[in-house]
Amino acid sequence: MKKTLFPSFLLIFLLSACSDKYLAFQSRYPFKSPDGGPDYSRLDYWAAHPWKWDPSDSVPAPLRKEQRDTLVDVFFLHPTTFTKKKNADQPNAAIDDSYINAKTDYSTILFQASVFNNQCRVFSPRYRQAHIRNFYTTDTLKSKAAFELAYADIKNAFEYYLQHFNQDRPFIIAGHSQGALMAERLLKEYVEGKPLASRLVAAYIIGWPVPGNYFSSLQICSEPGQTGCLCSWRTYRKGYSPPYLKNETVTALVTNPLSWTTGGEWVNRKLNKGAIVRFNKLYRHSADAQILNGLLYTRKPKFPWSFLYRSRNYHVGDINLYYLNIRENIKERVSGFIRNQTR
Repeated sequence: MKKTLFPSFLLIFLLSACSDKYLAFQSRYPFKSPDGGPDYSRLDYWAAHPWKWDPSDSVPAPLRKEQRDTLVDVFFLHPTTFTKKKNADQPNAAIDDSYINAKTDYSTILFQASVFNNQCRVFSPRYRQAHIRNFYTTDTLKSKAAFELAYADIKNAFEYYLQHFNQDRPFIIAGHSQGALMAERLLKEYVEGKPLASRLVAAYIIGWPVPGNYFSSLQICSEPGQTGCLCSWRTYRKGYSPPYLKNETVTALVTNPLSWTTGGEWVNRKLNKGAIVRFNKLYRHSADAQILNGLLYTRKPKFPWSFLYRSRNYHVGDINLYYLNIRENIKERVSGFIRNQTR
């Protein structure tokens, strides 16, 4: 099947939360849930699954000569794609909403989950994600219920994955934004201090803070080839301090995605091997990286038309800006894990 690419730079980099371009893909999602919940025995309820073609299988054109070796799995939890203001009173997305499923698959699954496909079988469950408004509302009871429902789906998907698909294979847990929030909890409840920890290659908890005291034994990755640890970062333009930072009482754990260390040294953009802002184009040396105050900072990224992007919050580019470095780091950690297992 022909791989998918989008012609518009801005639509791709911003993942275009308000665009109706996903309407064209809605007909690919005709399934309906009989009870409103997911059925993970059916492929329809997986945004990415190795038993079907989906956008996570796509490989950017400059990377298609890579030799693939999917010795491990990744359980990837996608970020919030339920964002329309007209749905703000609806706490959770419907699992069979064709527009949201199309938007999920042709934004985050294509541009984020695909970073793992050189080394991993990609599993990404659909879930009744909380509407983006739940991150900002003062109605904490309602928002907590929304996130609990989302996590209940993810927990069920992970248990189904372990029982039916994993077959004792090594695995990675990864997520971005709302997906990272869910992945953080999943790691704490199912992996840390449990037998599954012996099969964890690494975790990539991106776009969401991991407080330094959240885990008792699971550590932040501080070396490029380290395994059984987690990587995490949130990306902003150098000099910007997001308003919510003053409410964080514990400094978040951060790994620099260019050096894969945890120090505060500035890492030159020359070490950035390639960002993906148009899917089939690799933009080298686009962003540098420095850890400060629990955040990752970069100077304004460089690629065609980047002067149009005025935001100082690079949340949507947490993965895209460091795409090839992440892809190569996954390979390094997987190789190290396999070597250690065969000794």
